[in-house]
Amino acid sequence: MNWNTHLKAQSTRATQLYHNLLKIAGKSWGVPLIHRRTLYKTVTERVLAHGAVAWCLEPTVRIARKLSTIQRPFLLEISGAYRTTSTAALQVILGIPPLHLQLQREARGTALFRLRLPLSTNISDIDPSEIEEKATGWSTHPSEHLSPTQISLDDGGNINTGLRIYTDGSKTERGVGAAFCVLTDVNITHRWSTRLSLRNTVFQAEILALLKAVEHAVSLPTQQLTILVDNQASINSAANPKSHNSIARKIFKLLHSHPHIRVSWIKAHAGYIGNEEADRLAKEAAETENFPETHHSSYQNLLSKHS
Repeated sequence: MNWNTHLKAQSTRATQLYHNLLKIAGKSWGVPLIHRRTLYKTVTERVLAHGAVAWCLEPTVRIARKLSTIQRPFLLEISGAYRTTSTAALQVILGIPPLHLQLQREARGTALFRLRLPLSTNISDIDPSEIEEKATGWSTHPSEHLSPTQISLDDGGNINTGLRIYTDGSKTERGVGAAFCVLTDVNITHRWSTRLSLRNTVFQAEILALLKAVEHAVSLPTQQLTILVDNQASINSAANPKSHNSIARKIFKLLHSHPHIRVSWIKAHAGYIGNEEADRLAKEAAETENFPETHHSSYQNLLSKHS
């Protein structure tokens, strides 16, 4: 029930159509390029779209890669480009969208307007444009910078005092997850995780987890506190006063107004309890259908220690 047999059969049929196209088209003779594009859209794509409503409403990463492999040789023959040209460049040049997105659009249209089926809402479906929204205008005043002690790209695995918050993001064939957990001494006292759309990237999950961790740290009583992140790109983005990423800007402003919060890089999968727990939470969120934003806490114990 994973559509492997169907995709294999469709791939075989597409290969036959590709060889037929080679017989009537060459670099400097045969069917013109514009007619090759028409043949692809009206014949090959229609063959591959067979039954898409049953298997391409939410294509997995594996299906997307398989369809991209099937589509690539056709794009090369239609464009006449060099074999080393990337698939993404060919799609942009020809104005032909990635095959899995084209089939997903058609599958959703069929489900909505012909079969009257409600679309699945089993993921939080955070739009990548919201995560990567480009901020405009001044990010901060030129004189505003984070304290040199607030950001560290050295391995913070040896930090074992004070409150520690570990963040992580994960992407699998089934989804994308973001998470953080709070470690006090050797006890996990707070957990947060959420599931994102398959369209989101690992970086988007990582920086979202960092934002949620910083927001949580701000809500705590002022104390020695370190946020440990195993992704240096998200740390650099958050520490950049000129960043155009809207989430990175939010993190920068929160850190600037709360200098007691430190952010440090940590080596991933090195056996650190908090990092392993954050990784587990992110993967669980990514791979679990109908996974809502979760919020687990044994927080009253933590607050009572500082009251």
